[in-house]
This record gives sequence, structure tokens and C-alpha cells, in this order.
Amino acid sequence: MTLPKFIITMDGYFRLGMVNQHKDLLKPGDQCIGGGYYHFDYVTNRLVLDRSSYDFGLPKWHLLEVLRVPSYYRGLRIVYQYDDRYHDDFVVSDELMIEYVD
Repeated sequence: MTLPKFIITMDGYFRLGMVNQHKDLLKPGDQCIGGGYYHFDYVTNRLVLDRSSYDFGLPKWHLLEVLRVPSYYRGLRIVYQYDDRYHDDFVVSDELMIEYVD
């Protein structure tokens, strides 16, 4: 069953898509540093990320300075929502430099 999933790589690439497993988003040579699920909130113009990848765990945002996002998503505010009561939302768009790539 395909679900809306995302991953981030050690090189800072952000990939998302409707896939069976998070590993389906990897390209040869990628080192995944976490992932999760996504949905679009069109009312607030946000790409909302949450949960974690069964295979790769929570996204390790602290290992990145730059996130390379497909240019198709330019203009969306990217937010990661933790599923616990201990962390505030991580506003990826504010905390990391975003580089749009094709």
C-alpha cells in the first residue's frame, strides 16, 4: 500500500512521494538520515511532516545546514511536527537554509 512518505539524506536532499517503503525514495549512494510522512495544508500553505520512518527513524535535522528541496515546493512553509508532548514543532523553513533544486 502506497503512502505519502519523505526522507532526508546526509547530503541534504529532501525526497517525498507515494511509496510502499521509505527506501523506495533512495537513489544509489544515498545515506538516509531519517524520514516520515507528509501532507499538504493548503489553507496555511504548509508542507506538514510528521512521524518517523520504520527503517530510518526520526529525521536527524541537526545533521543538516542546508535542505535541498525540489523547486516544485517553492513557497510552501515546511514544518515537522513531533508526535510527543516534549518537542515544539520544528519549522524547517526557519531553521535550515532551503536550496531549491530541479
